Amino acid sequence: MTSTTTQQPSIKDRLQPIVTLVEMAQTLVRAVAQPTLVQAVMRVALAVPFWKSGILKWDGFLQLNDTAVTLFTDEFMLHLPGGPYPYPAPVTMAFLSGCAEITFPILLVLGLATRFAATGLLFMTLIVELTVPDGWPIHITWAAMALSLMAWGPGKVSVDYLLARIWKSSAA
Repeated sequence: MTSTTTQQPSIKDRLQPIVTLVEMAQTLVRAVAQPTLVQAVMRVALAVPFWKSGILKWDGFLQLNDTAVTLFTDEFMLHLPGGPYPYPAPVTMAFLSGCAEITFPILLVLGLATRFAATGLLFMTLIVELTVPDGWPIHITWAAMALSLMAWGPGKVSVDYLLARIWKSSAA
């Protein structure tokens, strides 16, 4: 009586097609998600919600609309311990908010003074969180984007990068 034993493929051999697929996916992700592209997309992604909010606050050049003032006067409250509290100087806060929500996104999209603009939007995110505490799932993504731009800068597709190259070449 002869027995035929067929050898079972090893776990490594059975998983090899999956490993190959994962390696191909990683290669594709690395090719697409270049740091410069990621940083440019991050700048635009952070700029958009603030720009959209800021553009609604104006009726013309430095002409704050009544709705913006009403929001800061009657609707928006700071949710601090013992609060909520009304905004101090609501007209001034509405004006500063509107200016920042236009200026910082423009700077971000251009990649000009990127770390400064990201710091400003991080501070605004903190104020928005204190005003609308239930919005934290969105606000934390804004904070993460701002922090990443503060840490790693705007990337190569930016005015900041161009100015740094010009500065270095003129210093040499």
